[in-house]
Amino acid sequence: MSKHPRTAALLLLAVLAARASAETKFAVDPEAGNNTFTAVFDAAVGERITAVSSAVRCSLAVDETTLEGKASCSVPLTSIRVDNDETKSDHFRQWATNKQVEPRQCVFQLDVPGIKLRAPVEPMKPVAFETEGTFTLCGRKRDDQGPEKIQGTILYLPAKEYDAAETPRTSPRPHEVPRTIRIRARIEGFDRERYRIGPRWTDGWLARVQQLAPVVATEGTIEVNLFAMETDGK
Repeated sequence: MSKHPRTAALLLLAVLAARASAETKFAVDPEAGNNTFTAVFDAAVGERITAVSSAVRCSLAVDETTLEGKASCSVPLTSIRVDNDETKSDHFRQWATNKQVEPRQCVFQLDVPGIKLRAPVEPMKPVAFETEGTFTLCGRKRDDQGPEKIQGTILYLPAKEYDAAETPRTSPRPHEVPRTIRIRARIEGFDRERYRIGPRWTDGWLARVQQLAPVVATEGTIEVNLFAMETDGK
């Protein structure tokens, strides 16, 4: 036990502050219009269904010294359009909520607790990554509470390659344009039924389940293309 508890406490606070300052914060603006979430479900015999949204919100914390980071992203259910068709979009909202909650209260949430890059992110040079993330869809996790495998790339876009005038920005350092990174990620073999998204769990759809079974695929591929900007949270 230290004879000087005040000094020890101050040292501990200094260490914690130093660790916190090592993290760089990035954010994805859901209103920017240049970020995309796409989910494709392609039945072997049946329909190829595409669900899209541009209202993706993300927050990222990156330690540029250790090349490690974490992220959290969300997409409101009501922002997702299926085949750009209102009827299909409404059916999907029913399936996702199981008609138990209002669609506007439903969010697709992804938490990625750890990402480790193999090399520093340099201008215009994609760096590949592999990690895992946990989905919560309308409050429900996967039936085994497990994560999904994620693969993708991260690319640093210099200001001359990404026009700062396209999106409002607030720089953490005066007279400097915040850095922008482009993130492309892919989840293959995503099984919506493991999250109870489908007609069999939705009241009023039971009679249609057998008819839809061979037509609508249960597994699909999710892809995101995101532009995350450095924030003043550094």
